[in-house]
Amino acid sequence: MGGGGSALRVCAEHRGGINWLSLSPDGQRLLTGSEDGTARLWSTADGRCCALLRGHESYVTFCQLEDEAAFTCSADRTIRKWDVGTGQCLQVFRGHTSIVNRILVANNQLFSSSYDRTARAWSVDKGQVSREFRGHRNCVLALAYSAPRDPPFEEPSAGGLLVTGSTDGTAKVWQVASGCCHQTLRGHTGAVLCLVLDAPSHTAFTGSTDTTIRAWDILSGEQLRVFREHQGSVICLELVNQHVYSGSADRTVKCWLADSGECVRTFPAHRHSVSALKYHAGTLFTGSGDARARAFDAQSGALQRVFRGHAFIINCIQVHGQVLFTASHDGHLRLWDVRGLPRSRSRLFSNKVGCATAPLQPA
Repeated sequence: MGGGGSALRVCAEHRGGINWLSLSPDGQRLLTGSEDGTARLWSTADGRCCALLRGHESYVTFCQLEDEAAFTCSADRTIRKWDVGTGQCLQVFRGHTSIVNRILVANNQLFSSSYDRTARAWSVDKGQVSREFRGHRNCVLALAYSAPRDPPFEEPSAGGLLVTGSTDGTAKVWQVASGCCHQTLRGHTGAVLCLVLDAPSHTAFTGSTDTTIRAWDILSGEQLRVFREHQGSVICLELVNQHVYSGSADRTVKCWLADSGECVRTFPAHRHSVSALKYHAGTLFTGSGDARARAFDAQSGALQRVFRGHAFIINCIQVHGQVLFTASHDGHLRLWDVRGLPRSRSRLFSNKVGCATAPLQPA
């Protein structure tokens, strides 16, 4: 079952664990954010480090790479914008009063979440706060954004909607234009660790420490359905067409029908919590606290390959072309050859809509 895979390259330049890995829209570069307080840019073609991004005063919690700029956030309470060509810091975003957990760049805005119980919207160009979203009673983790329709489909979403998940057990829907809370999504009995958004249907899916996934109408605030079968916290979610994949502390991945909540497949994935998910070309890639990544046929559930080599938890996965990239708390970025994996011909498993993973807790 599932032959092993050898790494094409091991990139060991970081001196601390890698917390996040982002792929540029054009697929040419990778961005890593590390416990060593730096971020690095890498070429996807050969794994070469192109630039060292130095300036944060504490560990980098998350990062996002765009074609023209890189963005990082940190436990030093700041967000930074970098030139991808020179590695120069272009802008420092200051305002949060605690660890910045996540950032999301969309519609020429930057959104952030923090342990200071707020989310914020910033001008990408000026680095200034344009909106503060206050109302959560504990730290804000996950973020998702629904862009406004043209013309606006519904008045509340005219300026776009921001969805946030918190350790207070709720998710909130915010009107970006006004900063007002549009809906509070109540039902979870534990922290909301991750969320994904199906923007066309205005449906959010949230995963929680209460072991459930819940689907919500973000316009009305109605809880649409509850997905119950996991035996541990839901750590990460991937939305692929009308299928929801979930990775859990119970060491499994499950596939659910988004419109009914029916569990149609269980992948007995790992020997430890499932920490990362990525769907690509009919294959579901998983990463775990057991320091291994695995490849499964998304349609049949068959294990195709196991990738061994990391020493600690795999925090993030990306795939580009025929290469799998894994980033671990051991500080290494590894490149793996995924040629030879069968590709599903089913049209049900295509068109990735979104993915989300629970942020790391502070040290």
